[in-house]
Amino acid sequence: MADPWAAAVRAVRRGRPIFYPTDTLWGLGVRPGDRVGIRRLYALKDRPEGMPVSVAFSSYEEMERYVQLSPTSRAMVRRWLPGPFTFLLPASTKARREWVSAVLGGSGTVGVRIPDHPVARALLARTGPLTTTSANRHGHPPCRTSREARRTFGREVGVYVTGGALPSGRPSTIVAFSGRRPHIVRRS
Repeated sequence: MADPWAAAVRAVRRGRPIFYPTDTLWGLGVRPGDRVGIRRLYALKDRPEGMPVSVAFSSYEEMERYVQLSPTSRAMVRRWLPGPFTFLLPASTKARREWVSAVLGGSGTVGVRIPDHPVARALLARTGPLTTTSANRHGHPPCRTSREARRTFGREVGVYVTGGALPSGRPSTIVAFSGRRPHIVRRS
């Protein structure tokens, strides 16, 4: 039996954006350290440079290698992920060394998620961390279906991964860890 994930893994390795479900919105993903893939992703979305994109992980253990966690942020991440949250955390030395600067915020932070979606997590377990940015052109509403995404992006997307529960249609809540206390940047 053929590996159902093989085409998505190949596309990611070749720097092609893929379309995939999360618990919140349909996402577009490339490897966060792939310069060509990141350029393609920004062009695909018509996204202005300087707007960082978040990164999705399959597990805590994978995520913890790429961020610096305080006792407070570790407790919150463990409590709320997987789930509809993006946490803005200081990037680790590994992330700053391996990832394209477009993924990191100007202050050296990175938005991280562990989606509560079995298809997304199974995909991420095979590809490693991927960007997780909504499937839309900049300034337009997110695509609500894979059919709408195919009309919007066509062959610019390497693979359309579907299956499992449909995304909720609401973006993630963004929580920043800057200063002494976490604060909500965006509420879903």
